Amino acid sequence: MRHLFKTIVTLALMGFATTFAVADERPVLRSQVMTLSDVVTVGDFYSNAGLLASKPLFRSPDMGTSGNVPANLVAERARAAGLDLAGTDGLRTVVVHRGATKIERDELEGLVRAALAQRNAGIDPELLDVKLLQAPDRVLADPKVQDPIRVDSVDWSKSTGRFTVFASVAAEHGTKTLTFSGVAIEMVQVVALAQPLRRGDILKEDDLITVRLTRKNVPSGAVTDPAGIVGKQARTNMRANAPLARKDFQHPVLIERGEKITVTFLMPGMKLTSRAQALDEGAKGDVIDVMNLQSRRIVPATIISRGHVRVHTANPIVASLNSETN
Repeated sequence: MRHLFKTIVTLALMGFATTFAVADERPVLRSQVMTLSDVVTVGDFYSNAGLLASKPLFRSPDMGTSGNVPANLVAERARAAGLDLAGTDGLRTVVVHRGATKIERDELEGLVRAALAQRNAGIDPELLDVKLLQAPDRVLADPKVQDPIRVDSVDWSKSTGRFTVFASVAAEHGTKTLTFSGVAIEMVQVVALAQPLRRGDILKEDDLITVRLTRKNVPSGAVTDPAGIVGKQARTNMRANAPLARKDFQHPVLIERGEKITVTFLMPGMKLTSRAQALDEGAKGDVIDVMNLQSRRIVPATIISRGHVRVHTANPIVASLNSETN
């Protein structure tokens, strides 16, 4: 008797388990469907659609759009396709979204930059200022295609900047042509001052900014790399935001005209020093004329540091210029 009772309980539990399993495997209608295809299938609408999942039920909306389908119509067509347990699951409407690759205007501008740089050697696409004049706000393409849009050809006038692009866009079946136009101007980044600089001031890195100018407006010799001018001295007063040139700067002046300086004379086996007066101003490495304060003799000398110049000579007559001997 006890064995019979256990058998009945076991069968009952198996029955409940079977009921739950069937319930878990019952097709359930989704309230929203996302598809990339041009048709919506049984499996798109219903979970647990099994072997019937690939059967088409409706045509999809246009790419990038949505459409509403009555739930009872979905269930009716699903049952007709063989999904006998298809129902509405309490839904009145199912929303179907059809995906698309969306190409915005800024992406079209990037496409133009890349195309122009590819076809014109030496052009940096990041320095092309592109403005679309006649172009769609958004282009929709087939999301299943790896390259949704391809530039076939581009006409560009460097003098006016005007361009026309002829492209192909991946459509639902094949491709469609797209033509758009605008202006693309090549820009150049040059170095300028963030604030005015006075004559004689030493240029620091913090004093500099970069500005973008059209290539035709960039003056000859404009600085594009600040490394060569930082630490140098301004030759004249300079205003902010104007392109800088290397000729605007010099090495810091170490000796002023009329300044009393020390002269070192280097001769074979001998080193002499003397006091002199600078007849020119100059920076390190410059050659200036100096005049001995006692003999009034004038000789060229090389500036080696502030207030100090050096004369290299093999002529012992310069020894007569000195009043001090090391």
